[in-house]
Amino acid sequence: MRLLLISNSTNAGESYLDYPKQNIKNFLGDVRKVMFVPYAAVTFSFDEYQAKVAAVLSPLGIEVDSVHRYEDPAAAIRSAEAVMVGGGNTFHLVKMMQDKGVMAAIREKVTAGTPYIGWSAGSNVTCPTLCTTNDMPIVEPMSFKTLGLIPFQINPHYIDTHPEGHAGETRQQRIEEFLAANRGVVVAGLREGCMLLVEGDKMSLIGSRPLTLFAYGKPTVDYTSADDLSFLLKQRS
Repeated sequence: MRLLLISNSTNAGESYLDYPKQNIKNFLGDVRKVMFVPYAAVTFSFDEYQAKVAAVLSPLGIEVDSVHRYEDPAAAIRSAEAVMVGGGNTFHLVKMMQDKGVMAAIREKVTAGTPYIGWSAGSNVTCPTLCTTNDMPIVEPMSFKTLGLIPFQINPHYIDTHPEGHAGETRQQRIEEFLAANRGVVVAGLREGCMLLVEGDKMSLIGSRPLTLFAYGKPTVDYTSADDLSFLLKQRS
């Protein structure tokens, strides 16, 4: 498999998809057309989402098509050169992927070698479940199970700061709750401005910030872009 799993679309003070766009182009190589899945959009239309992504990628020579324009979205996925899944609300994304029948189609294509790019919710859905998303459950999907392209969970936008005056749970505490209920799973806290690159059985971190790995009953461990993260692809899910 070939996966580019991006934590977030936009860094503070930057334009949309500015920091990962060159990585996207390099990852796609000779591919010049991607099939976009805009289903994570809630407060704006799928047409607007497609146009927003196309405005960034078109100048790089990458055409952005979208599954929402097809009567049979699964068939559109099966004919795609590459699949791209955008961020937004993970529950909305998963429900629509299930309702439209594209979950199985994406898994089939990507496990056969079709490149996959996702950010935020689009990275979350490559995990076994959506359970480490940061999003509110604004809709109810049929199942929390997602693509299962990787055997571990990602928490995109991971942050370890605790705002002054905030008395609620930290992100780490929320992840520890998940681990207490799912003890055989590990969680990768993927900070903003970072991404995971999977090429076959190899995985590496791209970005200047560390990835924090969580496992039940164990201290957290930080990894950098200099580390080989391929061992995570062998985790039991």
